[in-house]
Amino acid sequence: MFITFRKWTALYLLTLLLLFGGFAAIVWRGGAVNTSKNLTMPDRERPVLVIDPGHGGFDGGALAGDGTVEAQINLAVSLRIEALAKLVGAQTVMTRYEDVALDDPNAGTVRERKTSDLKNRVAMVNSLPDSILVSIHQNSLPEVRSVRGAQVFHNSGSEPLAQAVQDALNAAVNDRPKEIKLAGNDIYLLRYAEVPGILVECGFLSNPQETELLCTDAYQTRLAVTILSAVLSCLE
Repeated sequence: MFITFRKWTALYLLTLLLLFGGFAAIVWRGGAVNTSKNLTMPDRERPVLVIDPGHGGFDGGALAGDGTVEAQINLAVSLRIEALAKLVGAQTVMTRYEDVALDDPNAGTVRERKTSDLKNRVAMVNSLPDSILVSIHQNSLPEVRSVRGAQVFHNSGSEPLAQAVQDALNAAVNDRPKEIKLAGNDIYLLRYAEVPGILVECGFLSNPQETELLCTDAYQTRLAVTILSAVLSCLE
């Protein structure tokens, strides 16, 4: 599905130009999604891009010192990825469009609801066998508030994809380079996803300066462009 890694593709450079020229911001507002046919990808079979904004609803995820909730940033970045993906003609599926959880109505305790939510996300991903999973999250390490930066986790067989995204993030947003990590059993979504998948921790909500950046439209769009361009560079 994806073998070749081209670190700096023409598409990546083009989307960066769009970002810094302000065009990506227009796309996010919905005014230019269908205006540029020149950016449409060639007609051929490509994997569906499943975009998963982590957490949502009762499960807000990590919480910053200023009250910023992880789930809201996850959704904002994911919606920008989807808008840009549609611009270049990629097929996408979002696991959620709103601040909601995907748990079953009969789930009782918070733990049961979280488990149900993750199982339903996995089921959605695995119902699309020809797909690539990109799950968006935010990190937190309150005991060391100076730690910052974006890092990519991956499931088995997805190392080329993870490395492409990590290299792009290291160049675009990280002060210091980070390395990819194979997801352990604690990352349920990647453990049980039957398709190539990555989970991107976009930054640390325990770092006040990075939290401030993560809450801005410009930085969210920068993350979206960087992640999407690297993913697309891996597709044959």
